[in-house]
Amino acid sequence: MKEGDSTEELTNELLEQLTCETVFEIPIFGGIGVDEAVVVTWIIMAVLAVLSIVFVRNLKVENPGKVQLALESVIAWGSDFFEGIIGKSNKRYIPWLMTVALYLAVANLIGLAGFKPPTKDLNVTAALAIMSMLLIEYSGIHKNGLKHWCVHFTKPVPVVTPVLVLEIFIRPLSLCMRLFGNILGGFVVMELVKAVVPFLVPIPLSFYFDIFDGLLQAYVFVFLTALFM
Repeated sequence: MKEGDSTEELTNELLEQLTCETVFEIPIFGGIGVDEAVVVTWIIMAVLAVLSIVFVRNLKVENPGKVQLALESVIAWGSDFFEGIIGKSNKRYIPWLMTVALYLAVANLIGLAGFKPPTKDLNVTAALAIMSMLLIEYSGIHKNGLKHWCVHFTKPVPVVTPVLVLEIFIRPLSLCMRLFGNILGGFVVMELVKAVVPFLVPIPLSFYFDIFDGLLQAYVFVFLTALFM
């Protein structure tokens, strides 16, 4: 009986952690609920915006400081990395890819600060995947034209057209479920480990699931988006 109670308690705790509760309502259109994932996303956006202003307000052409050199090195590395995937002609999309990577990295790690990661919410990962899908298709249309984009669905033979059309929706679904599933899986594993072995063991595992895996999933998401482009 005690074991059953313990399992039920753990299940309820997991469900509570995974449920994004409504924080407040915006009194328009009958009331729009704003849940925890949206609020935490707003916090991440505000923090990143403030840090961006702080770090770039004193940029210098001559004798740059250590912080500026470090930022320039990171941005140069990111630009070179994505340029190697999507090519120089698509450099216009690199700022978006780097911004999403930065957001996902912070969102996946924000649980260490006591917040509920927004990437635990399927709605957030689905929204990111849809934006990636739109960017992928737009990049193809912008590069080759609408006619070429339509014609490519019939190559190499018209019979594959349904499969290629379906692929448009499979890609964002794959991005969405991969991101959501890995973050969710890591969270569930850590909660189970903490419940069974609450001392010492969770510490090294936390470095993997809370830090390494979070950064890895941010990398995989933007890498696949660039690769599809």
